Amino acid sequence: MTAVLTAPNPAPTAPTIARATPGLARNLRHAFALAKRNLIKTMRTPEQLIDVTVQPIVFLLLFVYVFGGAISNGSRHEYLQFLLPGLLGQGIAMGSVALGQNLNADIEKGVFDRFRSLPIARSAPLVGAVLADFFRYLILCVMFIGFGYVIGFRITTNPVSALAAIAITIAFALCFCWISVWVGMKARTSGAVQGIMFLLVLPLSFGSSTFAPTSTMPGWLQAFVNVNPITHLVGTVRGLMLGGPTASHLGWTLLWMGGLLVVFVPLALRAYRRRA
Repeated sequence: MTAVLTAPNPAPTAPTIARATPGLARNLRHAFALAKRNLIKTMRTPEQLIDVTVQPIVFLLLFVYVFGGAISNGSRHEYLQFLLPGLLGQGIAMGSVALGQNLNADIEKGVFDRFRSLPIARSAPLVGAVLADFFRYLILCVMFIGFGYVIGFRITTNPVSALAAIAITIAFALCFCWISVWVGMKARTSGAVQGIMFLLVLPLSFGSSTFAPTSTMPGWLQAFVNVNPITHLVGTVRGLMLGGPTASHLGWTLLWMGGLLVVFVPLALRAYRRRA
């Protein structure tokens, strides 16, 4: 009797699990969840808010009462009216430094390795970190204007214009901070992020119309100041809070905001994919 040899049945293969690409609504939900995580971490370490709570007060007192009398021929109130909208522009630029530092530190601690194992979009951690910074910038604006009112600053337009000035300031900050995100992805340490960002922020903030009128500067410096994005942001905020022409400054500010997003969001996402 001839034995019939039959090939063993192949072992059943595990079904392939396709990881569906999350839609826009799902990506935003993940980003907001991670933004909440960042806010909780900040609330547990409130010293991270020093740059948007204590620093505005120090800057206002320092520049108004130490330099104000000399710059404005003795009228500190007049200089305060000129200075405070400018410090908003400088403050949001300096406030963005912490974002890159925190992201860099999270990568070094392995936090992003855990994010990579979750069924979320690769960009969600970065977008969530930027969304969480909205509240930092809002606190910064409240501290500057609130303490400014204590020492004599007054908005001379109307509440709607003042709210528009705060809105454009925060919107610009959310665009500018992508530079810090990119630097945070490229630099090796969080300390290096701070050094690189200050090399960028200090010339932009001091080489602008924040502390002195552009007309008092030498011609070669005016050429830089007139194309500086901080100058146009400050001009927009001054016009909305104190009155005066704003259309030209607002147009350039919006153009700079679009340019920052177009250039640095892709750069930050590419660096993040390579780093994390």
